[in-house]
Parts: sequence; structure tokens; C-alpha cells
Amino acid sequence: MSLPSGTVVASTGILQGSSQGYVIAILSAILLAFTAIIIRALTEYYHLPTFVLAFWRAALVALVLLPLLLLFKPEWASLRREQVAFYAGYGLLLALFNGLWTLSVALNGASVATILTYCSVGFTVFLGWVMYSERLSLRELLVIVISLGGCFLVSNGDSMGNSRFDMLGLLVGMLSGIGYTLYTLGGRIATERRYPVWNTILYVFGFSAVYQWLFNSLLAFFPIQAFQGMTGSLWFLSQGVQGIQWSGWLLLLTLAAGPTLLGFGLYNISLKTLPLAVANLILSLELVFTAVVAYFLLGENMNQLQLLGSALVMGGVLMLRKTT
Repeated sequence: MSLPSGTVVASTGILQGSSQGYVIAILSAILLAFTAIIIRALTEYYHLPTFVLAFWRAALVALVLLPLLLLFKPEWASLRREQVAFYAGYGLLLALFNGLWTLSVALNGASVATILTYCSVGFTVFLGWVMYSERLSLRELLVIVISLGGCFLVSNGDSMGNSRFDMLGLLVGMLSGIGYTLYTLGGRIATERRYPVWNTILYVFGFSAVYQWLFNSLLAFFPIQAFQGMTGSLWFLSQGVQGIQWSGWLLLLTLAAGPTLLGFGLYNISLKTLPLAVANLILSLELVFTAVVAYFLLGENMNQLQLLGSALVMGGVLMLRKTT
């Protein structure tokens, strides 16, 4: 997912090239930081099943974006024949990544799953080197190690040795990290093909919603123990004794239109000017921003190790900025 010609605001004397990419990537991380907050509210207060939430998150992105494109930029709403196979595959990749992430959280817990997912930075470095000759200096590799250490601490990685951490969980978690890397790589491929970023977002999330609907339906007919309680009716928020839960639908719409649509869109735009590993690493700031938002909105406090981890992640990004 990427931004080709004419989609990025023209560079000025203040923000040009990679500098613009850094600002856009950081804004993306800030927006994405609200994802976990909203998802927590939907799952804890509304008890929305995970795969139902995943479906509406993807579907509402497409439903919100389509009329906007038809109104302001109708040519970006068109789907060309040569794009269908790529978008269908990219959408499947996004749906599988979300499924692997969900399963990893179920097997490992949120902290360990997050740590394993952000190992994607290492995979991204490798792919960037192999496919795009994005050779990183020793200093940049050191920054990646420091920042990953910060992710580890922010995510309460010191509790990694719990009984829920097993080999299957490790495998699924690492696969989710690889899936995240491939998602980033797909963005770079879309950039090279000069697909408009919002055209890509529209159809990748549209296809992903279809796959999520299929996953939810199949798991309803053929239940798997690991996914128990994660599937349900797509109209969950409009059923039950409480009737239609409008506040829940509003939160879903906010999740789709804000953190998801704008967050992923800006991240894909940043891939136009930033190397794969750099964009991925900056996005790890999401962990820090999420912790800050959770502190003010949910009253969640960070311990000393988490504060240290936050400083490492922030410092790593600042060090990385000085290398370019």
C-alpha cells in the first residue's frame, strides 16, 4: 500500500524527501496507538467477538472510503483488471496477518504477542536488503536492537517466562511478525506499481473484509478450540436484550475511520520515501503512544521498566533520524 503520483502534499522547504516520510510515519504511529484503546473498549464493555470486530473494522474502512473517493477523486475508486489479483492477494495477506495476530494473543497473551510481532523489524531489514539493496549501517542496526529492546520492556516482556508461552505460541507469534513484514513489503510493491494509496486501501481492506467474513463463517460451522468465543453474528451489536447498541457502532466507525483508515493510509504514504525497515521501526512508537494514551484515558500506569523501554524506543527513532 503506497502513494504514487500526486497523493502526497508537495514538498516544501521545511519538509522534503525522507523528512516528510518521518513526520508522516510518526503521525501514523500516533493514530494507530488508539487502536488498542478502542478495541479494548469494544471487547471488554461490549463483548464484541474478535473476528466480528475484525470484519467490521475492515468493512467500514471500505464503506467510509468509497463514497469519499467517488465524491472527490472518482478515478481512485476504479479497479483495473490488472489490479484484481494483487489486491485480492494483498487483502488475504492482511486478513491472515490479523488472524495470526489474534491467535498469537490467545496463545501467548498480549505482551508476548506484541513483542513477537515487532520482531518484524528484523525480517523487514532482511527483505529490504535482499530486494531493494537497503543496506543499513552498523549504527542503524544498533538502533534497531535498542528499539526492539524498548519494545520488549514497554510490552512487559520481563514476564515472558509464564506458563502460556510455548513452542506453538512462539511459532504463531513469529509468523505474525513475518506476516506484518510481508504487509509492509506489499506496500512497497504497490508504490512501485504507482497505485494511488487510497485506491489500494479501499480494495485491500475490502478484500480483507470478505476473507474475514469467510473466516468467521467457517469457524462458526467448524469451531476450533483456540478460537472459542472469538466468532459470532456480524450483527452482534444490534442483537440481545439491549437492542441496538449505538455507542458500540459509533466506536466501531471511529476505529475504522480514524486509527485504521488514516493510520494505515499515512503509514503506506511514508513507504514512498522511507526504507522498509525505517518505516517499520518508526511505527514501533505506537507502543509508547498507546501506553501514554492508556495512562490518561484508562488510568493505566507504567512501571519503571516500561518507562525505560519508552525512552529506548524514542531514543532509537531519534538516533535513526540522525543517520539519514
